[in-house]
Amino acid sequence: MSVEGKLELGSLVQPRRKNGRFRKGMYILPSLFTSLNIAAGYYAISQAVQGSVAEPWHFDVAAKAIGFAILFDGLDGRIARMTNTTSDFGRELDSLADVITFGLAPAILAWIWGFRLLPLDINADLRSRLIQLGAIATFLFLIAGASRLARFNIQKNPQPSNPGRPGKKYFVGMPIPAGAGVIAAVVHFADGQPLTAWWEAAVWVVFVIAVGFLMVSTWRFYSFKDIDLRHRHPFHLIILIGGLIAGTWFFSQYVLFFLALAYMLSGVLARLFYVFRRPTAPPPPPYREASELQ
Repeated sequence: MSVEGKLELGSLVQPRRKNGRFRKGMYILPSLFTSLNIAAGYYAISQAVQGSVAEPWHFDVAAKAIGFAILFDGLDGRIARMTNTTSDFGRELDSLADVITFGLAPAILAWIWGFRLLPLDINADLRSRLIQLGAIATFLFLIAGASRLARFNIQKNPQPSNPGRPGKKYFVGMPIPAGAGVIAAVVHFADGQPLTAWWEAAVWVVFVIAVGFLMVSTWRFYSFKDIDLRHRHPFHLIILIGGLIAGTWFFSQYVLFFLALAYMLSGVLARLFYVFRRPTAPPPPPYREASELQ
């Protein structure tokens, strides 16, 4: 079929039939992983709303589902690029999936786990205020993640406010999967046990808002997109990857918690280093009268 006989609208590849109709289709492989991403987000929400003090394992399962969704989200983009099946429809579907899985799901998980189940023996007014503040903080996280996705979709070659090493690829602001991963890693590190002290909930409010701020910031975060798996790499990289996989398998609570916080803090430290090491502008030349310049 000739090129003129095809019409592509988003990822809907619509070959024109002889009778003038169009046969709609979509790229199955990357869309399958995007669908798995949505399924994991929906499952995480369903588990979070079932969690309780008596059954905290629901929260842990929800956190693990978000972790698997991060894996699926990374695979669908790479597979689409490797198989040359990228499309506008695929990008839009991926963004909608990210709002559900990495915005709504961790926001619900963070609110129920960190605020909704606070013990009743806490001062009633203080408990009510913390639950309300938690709802505000988790909503800000959700809207920050959605805004981060919208900004990412419309920007062309964005540059962070603190440029990094030339040749390296960076995200402008922490990506929403990483933000969701930080929330999920904290819940998983706690083995799903909900917060029980008022001061822990207060710290959780600040932490959730901080994660949301990092997503909408213009600070640089390493994207890992310059790592091409089709090219040769040093042998020690295989050992490192194998060690991370083994560590995650046997000690997932500690390894994932460390990796999530390390990535989050990497953007903060990069910003601080840029601020303190930024060269100051040279002083202006001394003023001279016009007669002196002749």
